[in-house]
Amino acid sequence: MNPEFERVVRRRRMTRSFTDEPVGAEVVDLVLDLARRGPSAGKTASLDFLVLEGTQTARYWDTTLPPAKRPTFPWPRLLDAPVLIIPWVEPAAYVRRYSEADKVSTGLGAGEDAWDVPYWWVDGGAAAMTLLLAVEAVGLGALLFGLFEHEDAVRREFGVPDGMRAIGGIAIGHAAPDRPSVSARRRRSTFDEVVHRGVW
Repeated sequence: MNPEFERVVRRRRMTRSFTDEPVGAEVVDLVLDLARRGPSAGKTASLDFLVLEGTQTARYWDTTLPPAKRPTFPWPRLLDAPVLIIPWVEPAAYVRRYSEADKVSTGLGAGEDAWDVPYWWVDGGAAAMTLLLAVEAVGLGALLFGLFEHEDAVRREFGVPDGMRAIGGIAIGHAAPDRPSVSARRRRSTFDEVVHRGVW
């Protein structure tokens, strides 16, 4: 085992408070390049990244968290993150790919409902996790958060094509002093609680 990889995995945490110190373009490009190298069912390669920096991040927060709601927002320094990356996937691309000759026998080209496991979410989640680990490896902080009811508004604001679905937002930057979320206090399952060998 590469000890550096183990260190990165064990140290990775969600960061909810950032300084406004910028992140270099070369660092952003590096973590994006690593994130795009994740698995892709049938090599569908339906993954795009919307990268927001500078005034674009303010547009994002104006779209999803209007100023009137900010006084009660529990993580105000999240809005200081200088970079927001939103991975997007296109479910219809998977249906098209699995309608091609080498995949048609799977039946997954019949439509999105044919997929018991929607692999666009699996592939997108793998990309998001790779991005989180890459950010940790370069010494920065990151937070994966949901767009929830704001997905369509973000799509319209930034010209994302119809049919694309957001995995979530990933805030990236230099970590500032933070307080842990309530969820962070929950106990992590032990190794023996989650590993089942041969039988459950």
